[in-house]
Amino acid sequence: MSRTIYINGEYVAEEEARVSVFDRGFLFGDGIYEVTAVIDGKLIDNDLHLARLERSLKEISIPMPLPVDEIVKVQQELRDRNGLTEGVIYLQVTRGEADRDFGYGEDMKPNFIAFTQNKNLVNANSVKNGVAVDIVPDNRWARRDIKTVMLLGQVLAKKAVKANGFHEAWLVEDGFVTEGASSTAFILTGDNVIVTRPNSHAVLPGCTRRAVMKIIEEENLTLEERLFTVEEAAAAQEAFLTSASSLVTPVIRIGDRTIGDGKPGPITRRLQGIYLDLARA
Repeated sequence: MSRTIYINGEYVAEEEARVSVFDRGFLFGDGIYEVTAVIDGKLIDNDLHLARLERSLKEISIPMPLPVDEIVKVQQELRDRNGLTEGVIYLQVTRGEADRDFGYGEDMKPNFIAFTQNKNLVNANSVKNGVAVDIVPDNRWARRDIKTVMLLGQVLAKKAVKANGFHEAWLVEDGFVTEGASSTAFILTGDNVIVTRPNSHAVLPGCTRRAVMKIIEEENLTLEERLFTVEEAAAAQEAFLTSASSLVTPVIRIGDRTIGDGKPGPITRRLQGIYLDLARA
């Protein structure tokens, strides 16, 4: 049975879903996307994702295609029509369609599409047993805080590391870890300080990151938002990554360096458990 896809106000079978070859997202990567996790049928951190969608669109001067409450209705309708209990809902807004030209009119109508993907999130092997990440130079554009569909840098980084058996790439610039190709990087230092890079134009302001940081604060754990090197990460007693689709995933190896004893650490497990409990509440 095929999925139902949302395109500009209509719900259609995926075999019938079409966008124009002149869509600027296709021609220029001129668009924004968001991904919301669904666990037990519930949309997780969705208010944060939709706020980030609105911010990203504003940063590149694309209007919201619908009011936020209407977008939530689209997500819920797709969830229900596709029987989604665990997985993700993907949203994409492009500037619209016109004959190919770097310039664009100010009155363009955005194209808005959305679809669901069934995924094993909670009991994924990566979440339960941890993952290995490799180090890749960060060759992306400078405005990584905007969640644009221009993802070629991440695509190539992930392809390179997965060919060598790694789950994720941690990107490095000027000797410091920026973030994962599709995740936020955290480490736990030897003196029990959780470290993650502060938000800036260099990194995407992660929604799961924000939710986990709130848990860290409520659990009275020590957190520092600062830059850290690959060497510091490799010497950490624990490491983990966060994203909508990976939740809180332990990192047990960075390159050829084992983290701690090579197993998910107790602080990471604690944060995992609390995050999932809150998501299901």
